Amino acid sequence: MSHPSTVHQEPGVLSDLVSQLGPFALNSNSRPLNFEGHSSFLSNYLYFDGSIGFKRPKFCSSLSLNSRGSASSIRRFLSDFNKAIRFHCERIPIGFASVQVNSGNGSGNSSNNNGDSDNGLKYDGCGVLVDDGVHVNGVEADTPKKVLILMSDTGGGHRASAEAIKAAFHEEFGDDYQVFVTDLWADHTPWPFNQLPRSYNFLVKHGPLWKMTYYASAPRIIHQSNFAATSTFIAREVAKGLMKYQPDIIISVHPLMQHVPLRILRAKGLLKKIVFTTVITDLSTCHPTWFHKLVTRCYCPSAEVAKRALKAGLQPSQIKVYGLPVRPSFVKPVRPKDELRRELGMDEDLPAVLLMGGGEGMGPLEATARALGDALYDEDLMKPIGQILVICGRNKKLADRLLSIDWKIPVQVRGFVTKMEECMGACDCIITKAGPGTIAEAMIRGLPIILNNYIAGQEAGNVPYVVENGFGKFSKSPKEIANIVAEWFGPKVDELKAMSQNALKLARPDAVFKIVHDLHELVKQRSFEPLYNTT
Repeated sequence: MSHPSTVHQEPGVLSDLVSQLGPFALNSNSRPLNFEGHSSFLSNYLYFDGSIGFKRPKFCSSLSLNSRGSASSIRRFLSDFNKAIRFHCERIPIGFASVQVNSGNGSGNSSNNNGDSDNGLKYDGCGVLVDDGVHVNGVEADTPKKVLILMSDTGGGHRASAEAIKAAFHEEFGDDYQVFVTDLWADHTPWPFNQLPRSYNFLVKHGPLWKMTYYASAPRIIHQSNFAATSTFIAREVAKGLMKYQPDIIISVHPLMQHVPLRILRAKGLLKKIVFTTVITDLSTCHPTWFHKLVTRCYCPSAEVAKRALKAGLQPSQIKVYGLPVRPSFVKPVRPKDELRRELGMDEDLPAVLLMGGGEGMGPLEATARALGDALYDEDLMKPIGQILVICGRNKKLADRLLSIDWKIPVQVRGFVTKMEECMGACDCIITKAGPGTIAEAMIRGLPIILNNYIAGQEAGNVPYVVENGFGKFSKSPKEIANIVAEWFGPKVDELKAMSQNALKLARPDAVFKIVHDLHELVKQRSFEPLYNTT
């Protein structure tokens, strides 16, 4: 060959192999490739460069059958070749994508799984599956397993769940896992598909538009045909994005991250090699796109969601009800209220209400804060009966306005906070919109909830979930909300305590740890499955 191989082999072994070629003719000239990058001839290409993990080979040599060739001679040759490579290079043998042995389908492909080889490797430019560094099923077990979490910044809950899972993997397994979080649509699709987060924010700000989009796309015939059409334009980019991380586990925490990736994995024959799971981040009502029959596991936050999964066609063995994953810091024992209040500059003795509007500080926060300022001041006793902790998120203008007000009661104003568990631990109840993550965290801290808004569709079911389970109320009126809090801090304090107990009963603080441990077991099971067919 004109290019020396970097796979070092003893001359005697190579000469023995060449002598066994018998009915084969070795031709070192490169054959022309068709537009798909594969040979237009019925031949099997071998790439001898030692840098097997590279995506594009520099040289290809072809093995063509003459008229006297037979399937048995091919099999003997492949067996001897693989043994030599295994012995002299101490590497897993490369696979052969183009040679058809006893398949009977005439496709020139040895796979039984949608045209992909059973060895879990990938095509090089010449029609051969090469080891590109994707180690699955126990291969190179000393290296860390790789976890890829698919999310999108359509609201803050998906990223929060992704970060919670990542933190739990680190706490439980340390360096045994490498965890990557990526916004698949924004980072790995072309325009206009990469504008998904911006499109979502626009639709949510215009409620009727979002409501129409949500419910119009719910029927299976609509969203499945939509995903099929979308895959035509983005499949190549998404495939590159997935393989960039070489994952052993893929976790979707977003309803639009199932269908296209699973379609790609199925086409490449990787469904049995990569664990694909869905972690649903909606507490009650959820869009049908969350559910896909090909997932290895579907983690549901509630029994209601599990029923929806069964109705969508998933098997009971695919479904686990562990709860909504929240950051691991919420599992740690809470410090005393007076200590937390002192650190936050709050009054140590007065009951406190936490008022928040998400990461962007949205909603009627200022109107509600003003109403609370009046309701929590006892005009007869001329003193406050409660205090407020307001989280404005990234809304600096709102924070500045609230700080400029001359309050009659203690009010603490904060911007974007990272230790929400401490803010919740310092308070006795919370006012927020019906975001599932905030509800789950409030339950863990035993905080009765007043919901003041919700996003149509995915958050609509969270309102009855809170109210009917007896740990919260719903009102859009700032004045009515303020009166509820004033009653909880006064004559209806027993109702507040009862709601706090109800919240604690429904809380699932260890959900994220159950999820990562189940994922770990799934990976262990895959590690014992044979990767190569040695027959």
